[in-house]
Order: sequence, then C-alpha cells, then structure tokens
Amino acid sequence: MNTNHIRVPLVEPGTRSELNAIESRILAERGRISLLYQVLLNSEPIATGWEAMLTAVRNRTGVPADLREMVILRVAVLNDAAFEFDAHVPHALKAGFAQHKIDALREAAVPAALYSEEELLLLELTDRMTRDVKVPAELMARINARHDPQGVVELVATVAAYNMVSRFLVALNISH
Repeated sequence: MNTNHIRVPLVEPGTRSELNAIESRILAERGRISLLYQVLLNSEPIATGWEAMLTAVRNRTGVPADLREMVILRVAVLNDAAFEFDAHVPHALKAGFAQHKIDALREAAVPAALYSEEELLLLELTDRMTRDVKVPAELMARINARHDPQGVVELVATVAAYNMVSRFLVALNISH
C-alpha cells in the first residue's frame, strides 16, 4: 500500500519503546495497529487519549451497534471521509445494518422510506451536528423524549467523536 500521500510519517509498531504500553492497549482493543493509529502514534498523549475515547464510544456505551455504525457511516459521508466509511462498512454489516441502507447513506437526503423512525431521528441529529454544529431545541427535545440522559450523552458523543475522526483523517490525507 502506498502511503506517501499521508501528511505525517507513519510510526511502525514496535520501533519506539516509549510507545509499548499504548501499542499494547491498541492491540488488545482492536487486534491490530491500523494506519490511523500508526499516524496517531506520532503523539503518545493523543494516541492514548484517542484510544480511550474511541474505545468508550465504540465498545462501552449502550448505543446499539447497528445505530452506532449508521451514525459513523453518515458522518463519514458528510465529511467526505472515504477511509472512515470503508473501515466501518464491515462493522455495520456485522451489526446487521443492511447493505441497501448503507448505500442510501450516501444520498444528500436519505430516502426516509428505508429507515425506521429511530434511525431517521438519529440521522437528523447526525446531519445537524455535522453540517450545522448547532442542534435545534426542537430536535433535542425529540431526542430527549426517546432517550434517557445517558443515552443522549452517548449518542451525541458518538456523532461528535466520529466528526473528530473524519476531520483528522481528511486533514492528514489518510486514505487507501
């Protein structure tokens, strides 16, 4: 794989002893040190915080895996982060999110007939947070009506975290 387009050097796992602890945590959580983490390892504090935050978002919240992956894929589409999109399609499929729904996430306005009421609500939240940053009070009222405070925090954190991921990927030109 040609990685010359990436705007910072990759850190080859196992080459810097001061990174052993974070590399071990990444391997334990993810099973491998991906291209993204090879970039993040340029900063041990950022890699450590990133791994902790994204592990919490992906593996420790009550957000159902199919909805989490739908949100991640939509953020990737909106931010033109193909690397993120491609990385999460297998996770979405494994979580039971249908391929036709994945494909439809690429549309500017998703076809409402394909998605459940809950999916549409979360897509609306994702679109507003990603495109506009500010979320209208009326939309947050609908989110709060369906989810307890923990769920609201976890949903908003998922959208926010993956906006961070996609913007990092795009800014540093991390792609296949």
